[in-house]
Amino acid sequence: MSKLANQQPPPPPSSDMDVDSADAAEEKNLVRFSINVLELTREAQMQHGLRHGDYTRYRRYCTARLRRLYKSLKFLHGRGKYTKRNITESTVKDVRFLHVVFYMAERAWSHAMEKKTAGPNAKQRIYMLGRFRKAVKWATLFSQLCSIKGDSRTSLEAEAYASYMKGTLLFEQEKNIEAAMMNFKNTRTVYEELGKYGSIENQLLCRQRIEEVEPMIGFCSRKLGGSALQAHDLLDMEKEGPAYDLFKAKIEAVLSETRSQQAASMTEFNWLGRRFPITSAKTRIAILKAQQLERDLNGAATESISADKKLAIFDKLFSAYHDARGCIRNDLASAGNAENIRDDLNGLDKAVSAVLGLRTIERNQLLVSIAKSKFAKHRDEKNEKITKPEELVRLYDLLIQNTTDLTDLVSSGRDKNEEENSFVHEYELKGLAFRAERYFYLAKSYSSAGKRTEAYALFCYARSLVDSALHQLANSPDKALIQDLKALSDNCRSNSCIEHATGIMEDENAPERLSKGVSTISLGDNKKKDNKYLTDMLGSYESALGEQQTKVPTRITQFPPPFQSVPCNPIVVDMVYDIIEFPNLENRMKKEKKSILKRFWG
Repeated sequence: MSKLANQQPPPPPSSDMDVDSADAAEEKNLVRFSINVLELTREAQMQHGLRHGDYTRYRRYCTARLRRLYKSLKFLHGRGKYTKRNITESTVKDVRFLHVVFYMAERAWSHAMEKKTAGPNAKQRIYMLGRFRKAVKWATLFSQLCSIKGDSRTSLEAEAYASYMKGTLLFEQEKNIEAAMMNFKNTRTVYEELGKYGSIENQLLCRQRIEEVEPMIGFCSRKLGGSALQAHDLLDMEKEGPAYDLFKAKIEAVLSETRSQQAASMTEFNWLGRRFPITSAKTRIAILKAQQLERDLNGAATESISADKKLAIFDKLFSAYHDARGCIRNDLASAGNAENIRDDLNGLDKAVSAVLGLRTIERNQLLVSIAKSKFAKHRDEKNEKITKPEELVRLYDLLIQNTTDLTDLVSSGRDKNEEENSFVHEYELKGLAFRAERYFYLAKSYSSAGKRTEAYALFCYARSLVDSALHQLANSPDKALIQDLKALSDNCRSNSCIEHATGIMEDENAPERLSKGVSTISLGDNKKKDNKYLTDMLGSYESALGEQQTKVPTRITQFPPPFQSVPCNPIVVDMVYDIIEFPNLENRMKKEKKSILKRFWG
């Protein structure tokens, strides 16, 4: 009996309820986390240095962010001696563990980009590639953990992030360009699919990411020889951001290689019917670069290019032509006494200087068009400054000086051909048109200052200049210039009529204003009109706004408030206290009884 009593009872049979509870517990443990990887990446990068290309600041932010995550998760690595702790599937019980892996990848990537933008030498390049490998390692772990612990969108975004990191490493190593292109294409495919859904902000982020990856795919395809990109395609890749920083040096190398190949076949420079031989390779490359930029400015897609980008292209164009002139003048200094070589180099220098002056005129005309677009606006949409007529006068002064210098340079030769004569005549007429525009806006300046007589005279003079230019351009094929001059003539005529009428009205009203001023003259104190504030006249319908076209501020209330007189407490001086004689009260005081000993000892 005791043996039977000591035996354990058999376990009860498992039921369906136990199986369901086990499945529920397993589902509870498999919590799916959600991370918007692209938004997290963009926000962290733009707010902590990469808006200005500061990779050092971003790396330090990632380090500080990791320290905070370790502390909040209590996922520390020992005190004193470092104790390695791996993040595995069983470790990820909070979404912040995924953030730790993500910021580890970002820190390694930003460190590699910091070394790359600093111009690495051989040792630094080895260290940079090691950092890229580390970034790939952490990005791959991030993708694996998100596929297990994250939802479907998080898993896709993490996969695209890991593909981008792998493509970046392979692209930098230049060993397996085909695999790099495949990774970039995978990234593009994922973001194209994700861009079809979600909010508008998310779609814009996906579109931006695709635009960053597209040039890298094109560059890889060119390196593989699949679809060869031309030089202008490589120039279109020049954008801002981390993706461009990755292959900026590679684009410059490819462009210089392309120009060197083209320079081998370029032997002369043509300008106004004259041909100038080019012997220096550096001069050829600089001129080829300038000509490519000119094609970008005058190509079919010119209208889609913004004004700021055009100005940036003009700056690069001027730099290229200045480099060419520097090379030519260095050749002149080393030419010695060889007359034929010196004549060719002087002619080439003159031609390049003339082209540079011509492009300077085009750039200043672009600035004039930008200023004119803001001249007629009362308030710009972006709250920018309104163009004043004085600014346009200054721009036209520059254009007149540029045309004068250009015509003097071209006409400086002894034997001019027909093309040079027609070129000089064309730009003399353009200089006359610029003078007419200058006088028009100078008249506008006088009109805004209230000087009607001067404005009327300048409008009439500008119209006479326009009529003279139109008479000389009667047989010219430049229809656009003729249309602009006709519009300017109409504006001069209408504005001169307005100034004439306004001047007559002001003369008619002058006696009335004079008599009104005399009637208000007072021999007493000349007190200025009080500027009342809105808070002081709430019961009356008077405007507290300043007059139009004046800079008087709105008078709402006076700030800081004016001082007010406050009554103070009265000061009482007690002068009677020292004179009063108080009665003697010793007889009313209680007398102390002393013992015999106290009496004896006093």
